[in-house]
Amino acid sequence: MTIINKHSAVFSVLLFSVFIAVSCSSSKSNTEEVVQDAVVKQEREAVDYIDPIIGAVTYGKKSKDAHGFGKTFPGSATPFGLVQLSPDTFTGGDNGPGYSYEHPTMEGFSFTHMSGIGWFGDLGNFLVTPTVGKLQTNRGVPDNPESGYRSRYSHDTEITQAGYYAVTLDDYKVRTELTSAPRAGIIRFTFPESDSSRVQIDLSRRVGGTSTEQYIKVVNENTIEGWMKCPPEGGGWGAGQGNADYVVYFYCQFSKPLKDYGIWSANIPDVPRKMRFIRRDNYQDAVKNADIFEGKNEMQGKHLGFYNNFDTKEGEEILVKSGISFVSIAGAKENLEHDINHWDFDKTRQEARDLWSDAISNISVSGATDKEKTIFYTSLYHTLIDPRAFSDVNGNYIGADKKVHQTDNFTYRTIFSGWDVFRSQFPLQTIINPSLVNDEINSLLQMAEFSGREYLPRWEMLNSYSGVMLGNPAVSVINDAYQKGIRNYDVEKAFQYSLNTVNNTGNGELGYANKHISKTLEYAYSDWALSTFAKSLGKHEIAETYFKKSKNYKNIWNEEVNWFRAKDSSGIWLEWKGKTVHGQGCIESNPYQQGWFVPHDIDGLKELMGGEEAFKNELISFFDNTPEDFLWNNYYNHPNEPVHHVPFMLNVAGVPHLTQKYTRKICSNAYGTDAFGLCGNEDVGQMSAWYVLASIGIHPINPGDNIYQITSPVFNDIEIKLDNEYYTGKTFKILAHNNSEDNLYIQSLKLNGKPLDRYWITHEEITQGGVLEMEMGATPKLN
Repeated sequence: MTIINKHSAVFSVLLFSVFIAVSCSSSKSNTEEVVQDAVVKQEREAVDYIDPIIGAVTYGKKSKDAHGFGKTFPGSATPFGLVQLSPDTFTGGDNGPGYSYEHPTMEGFSFTHMSGIGWFGDLGNFLVTPTVGKLQTNRGVPDNPESGYRSRYSHDTEITQAGYYAVTLDDYKVRTELTSAPRAGIIRFTFPESDSSRVQIDLSRRVGGTSTEQYIKVVNENTIEGWMKCPPEGGGWGAGQGNADYVVYFYCQFSKPLKDYGIWSANIPDVPRKMRFIRRDNYQDAVKNADIFEGKNEMQGKHLGFYNNFDTKEGEEILVKSGISFVSIAGAKENLEHDINHWDFDKTRQEARDLWSDAISNISVSGATDKEKTIFYTSLYHTLIDPRAFSDVNGNYIGADKKVHQTDNFTYRTIFSGWDVFRSQFPLQTIINPSLVNDEINSLLQMAEFSGREYLPRWEMLNSYSGVMLGNPAVSVINDAYQKGIRNYDVEKAFQYSLNTVNNTGNGELGYANKHISKTLEYAYSDWALSTFAKSLGKHEIAETYFKKSKNYKNIWNEEVNWFRAKDSSGIWLEWKGKTVHGQGCIESNPYQQGWFVPHDIDGLKELMGGEEAFKNELISFFDNTPEDFLWNNYYNHPNEPVHHVPFMLNVAGVPHLTQKYTRKICSNAYGTDAFGLCGNEDVGQMSAWYVLASIGIHPINPGDNIYQITSPVFNDIEIKLDNEYYTGKTFKILAHNNSEDNLYIQSLKLNGKPLDRYWITHEEITQGGVLEMEMGATPKLN
């Protein structure tokens, strides 16, 4: 065995097991802390700072709004992997990740999860639960866990690490440990002494709804296989409105032979299979009173589950592992055999940890507190979950035409939260993971082609064009990548589908969106992105046409209120309730927040506002009114994306010291190290990507112009490793001399030893390698 911390000596097996149980955990007893201190007194590795419990709250006592907190999952995943093996506390409501830290009971552990999303969520398939005592086929309710198979648990028993999760189910006295590989997962259960121990699997379970049909077959004394169908009729993403339509295939094995097993099947009521019907008493009573088929080897039905009974000795371990595929049972089997072809749980755990250690090595930081390193490396971890692999290890994947396709030159990926991730997440990945960006663009192009739509999805989830949110973010992502030299895809097809996209959803003949500020401004930006893409390809007429369209944001500037104001298709202005009142043609924002989204023409925005001074004063007022905790508010609202670029606009307002002041304050106050450590929804990597970029001192305003604004870094020493298949440089370093909590203001800048008299840097200057140096001080340097 190898101790998790590679610099530690190898002690006895007993001491090793104690250390493993406590290393880097989110909750430890005093005794465990003493043992850990005795084992290792040295600097931790970067991977040891990752704590997946950060952000793992949907709603809680601190909630100030309807959107909640981070909504991340705390379980095991691998970088951009297909499997996310994680605990589930509640099925129903807006509990997208399946788990929330404030829930007191746990339903089990499922193999697929979404990260940081609202809108009811989806996945949460193949729910495995260890139980002791009477077989229960219904999950029960938190207020009365004995009514089903759910169990109470304590956070004191939880351990959350990169690629590892553990908890004790108090009602059953079963210790549960999870770890995973890219396309498979393995669970280690430690049972008490009992003649009625059990592992049961709810095949119908699905976050936000239910699987509508399932199939299971006992293959041999250690193996089961099958599938779960999850169409929109069963709810899920957007309670079915998100159009998620997929099948999950499994190939599952048990370390202890199947001797006493069976299948349950519920005679469910003839009602729609949406959550509002599923949670009613008549439906749940039907599940609770499901028919039990002892020794049944094969079944297909509308609401199935599987159980396997064991006699166990005190401390007996039973392991369950499964491959997962969205293509076929054969694919799930091949994924399992490729990823976990053994029963060595600790080996898989170490491999998962090593994958994370390698993945986060693209950026290394030093010269800050352990708290800041924990926030940074956990943020980086959260940016490396999506877009996840959707294809099997053999390259097979289900296309948007519902047919099986195969690729050997890219990984087909899914979960593209476009409206969120074009702002920070994908600009970050263009620096540290350009091949991933290529994968995603190829996947988006395949979707556009195989769906027959020939335009790009806005918010994609398992091949669905969910249509949620607004804008044309895929056009931004493609243009940004192209401008940065990331071009391993059919460029002409990418351009044509981008053109089709802005023509399909844009400001149209009116030159603005009917009754909409948010749409008008977002569509104007995507017109700019299309124009820039066209110009780079020598398509000058198209470029000019869409450059003019990119100025359409001006069409809803209202002189009477001196701000953007929605109007209807006949040109009549909508009622004005004030800049800070939500709605009024804004999505998840108010006019004050949305009105700053003119990233592609800040000079034009300044002119509308009355010039440089008026622009600067309005920005300063915007931040002066923002609360210190940055929770949901009517000014700089960091919990949501429309304003994420705004702190960096202070650079172009001539007050860069305020960019430095506020980005450091946001990094300090809006992020933390506990379950409430994300002030808003993680949104598939965006909230964390903002922190990663801001904390190392760079962030774009306008993705696609290849410019990053420079701000005050949290860390003293930052090194970015560059991919030599895409970029000429090997590393780019950012050094902040004399940096501290008080010395947060940049006094001077040097790039590769030469004075730099600007607060921005280009993508090329970063990727050709070099060193950006900052001298820091306690006093703002005023222009």
